[in-house]
Amino acid sequence: MFGQNHQQTQHMMMNGAPGHQRYVPMNMANKYQQQNSQHQHGQQHHHAHPQQQNHLGGHGGMGHQHTFSSGTMSSATPHFTPSNLHSGTPNNGQIALGEPVSEHWQQQLQLAAEARAASSTPHRHCRKEGVSRVSKGPEDNSPEHSPRVGDDEERNRATTSGEIRRQDWDAMDLSGQGLRALSPSLFCDYMFLGKLFIDSNRLTRLHPSLGRLRSLTYLDASNNQLREIPEEIGMLVNLKSLLLFDNNIHSLPHEIGYLYKLEMLGVEGNPLDEDLKEEIIRRGSKALVTHLRENMEAGDAPNERDWHILDETTATDVLSVLSYNILCDKYATTSQYGYTPSEVLSWNYRKDIILGEIKGHDADIVCLQEVDQERYNELFRRELAHQDYRGVFSPKTRAKTMADKEAKFVDGCATFYKSRKYILLDKHVIDFANTAINRPDMKGEHDTFNRVMPRDHIAVVTFFENRETGSRLIVVNVHIYWDPAFRDVKLVQVAIMMEQVSRLADRWAKHPPCTDKAAFRHAELDGEPGLTASEEPQDELAPSQEYSSGTQIPLLICGDFNSAAGTGVYDLITQGSVSGDHADLANHSYGNFTRDGMAHPFTLKSAYSGTDELSFTNYTPTFSGVLDYIWYSTNALQVRGVLGDVDLDYLSKVPGFPNHHFPSDHLALKAEFAVKSRKEIKAVEVKFGPQKERQN
Repeated sequence: MFGQNHQQTQHMMMNGAPGHQRYVPMNMANKYQQQNSQHQHGQQHHHAHPQQQNHLGGHGGMGHQHTFSSGTMSSATPHFTPSNLHSGTPNNGQIALGEPVSEHWQQQLQLAAEARAASSTPHRHCRKEGVSRVSKGPEDNSPEHSPRVGDDEERNRATTSGEIRRQDWDAMDLSGQGLRALSPSLFCDYMFLGKLFIDSNRLTRLHPSLGRLRSLTYLDASNNQLREIPEEIGMLVNLKSLLLFDNNIHSLPHEIGYLYKLEMLGVEGNPLDEDLKEEIIRRGSKALVTHLRENMEAGDAPNERDWHILDETTATDVLSVLSYNILCDKYATTSQYGYTPSEVLSWNYRKDIILGEIKGHDADIVCLQEVDQERYNELFRRELAHQDYRGVFSPKTRAKTMADKEAKFVDGCATFYKSRKYILLDKHVIDFANTAINRPDMKGEHDTFNRVMPRDHIAVVTFFENRETGSRLIVVNVHIYWDPAFRDVKLVQVAIMMEQVSRLADRWAKHPPCTDKAAFRHAELDGEPGLTASEEPQDELAPSQEYSSGTQIPLLICGDFNSAAGTGVYDLITQGSVSGDHADLANHSYGNFTRDGMAHPFTLKSAYSGTDELSFTNYTPTFSGVLDYIWYSTNALQVRGVLGDVDLDYLSKVPGFPNHHFPSDHLALKAEFAVKSRKEIKAVEVKFGPQKERQN
């Protein structure tokens, strides 16, 4: 189809008599498809059987409709039995006498025989099924109509949001053309394709750019001269049928293990490794895919993420913060992450990588989401204590209604801080549901009880003082509800959070000076003896700074907001207000929030706003986008640097996280800030602790 001299023409090869192939411009494809269907079928009207519709009528990604119309499909199908099927392998696709041959393998032999019988027919798939323009509109893939499971399954994500572009054809038939190569432009310009037929040609290799066709559900590369399959095949996670009959393939890349939706892997007629062949003959395609996935090696690690310096000016009061949704163990299931080896999903594998990443970044403040109570107490609190961290943790509110043995598996938010640098002055947990139902203006609203109250998410708010500089800091650690069909709930949760943080900040602006700044060698472990004050000499400790209002206190808001740019959550945080009729509220009623709108007094920006945000913070086969943020108050803090994107070359072969190198489906975010100097600081006398007398 695409020769080297035709890369810029964007023409598509359509049906034609042998030796008289025609090239039709892409904008004429639909018109020609209708004419071609009429030419082949005339006045015949066939009624498709349901099973025939399912064969080529399933929907691919991006809401595209298929080219092949069910109204022109033949109702007669040749019947083949295993006894009269040809096999291109030395043992004729059979195993030892008396060994059972699975029904799946019999089906594969039948498909291979059908392919051989029609291999000499150009564009045989179009000729067999007929082509006509699909008349109905695109499938509704809006978040409101996406499938959902119970509230406990919080790892579901909507497909990439935005306007769905109309695309009335998504199948391309290049079979039987004698093609020796395919231009990479095929894989770059037609990423919407759901079905691609390149069988019965003379292809010796598939270009790695094939991995860009992530909407493919059906790929037929049978009857070529392929010797190997590129590793990038693992990017096609939506594939349900991958037919490779009658090639010269000896082995399969382990990346096929990523294809967790694959139902038919056609390998008949290849000199395939005997162990792989036996696996698929006995147990079927899914078993072979599982075998390849479970035996997948880690491969080369990605390059380290770059550190982007945004401000190199000298600063005396600098702090760093890390925010990380670590993927709670109970959510890390093979049903949710079918593309990930089960061993890699296990907590025993992931915990060491997570801990290593936290320790390696060595941030002053660490905000973790999806930490359950058991892991907080038995792992993070103890292990991070040796890195001078103390922690504050709160689970979701459902834990209050459970027995201890169940409550310990409820996840929540954990904030850690360097105890030699910061003193914890106060802490507060914001319970969104409880706050909503106790607001006089909201507690009588139907939507409050049916939409907000069942979601038991929380935010952990901590108030610190820097031991050396006396500056104070508010840190919010939050995890917002995930479901894209509940954008109103997300917005209400964030509005409540900002309202409560504003009140806390005003109260903490009046907080008395800190009178004890003794540093400890190790982080405090509740109930464990042996903690003594540091005997090491310390720098001169400054008095506590005072603030005339809550907005003057430096503020960081970190977490998984499950919201992209352009949503109500993003707009409220960055713009300071949204109206009561915001589209995300969708005519729901939430008292003053919908009557008067929502607002907060802080001036906030994303730490990554100076670098156009990351490419993604959440990366799975069905979603790749920014959901996590580190927001900072611009009047009190200046961002100095941020942790950058993941290596793009590495991502070209990885369809989603978690995997061997990334233990969560979320990325860790890190930023460094300078606390802006204050012109007037009222000095107050402080007590510097029993181990350290103030130097005069």
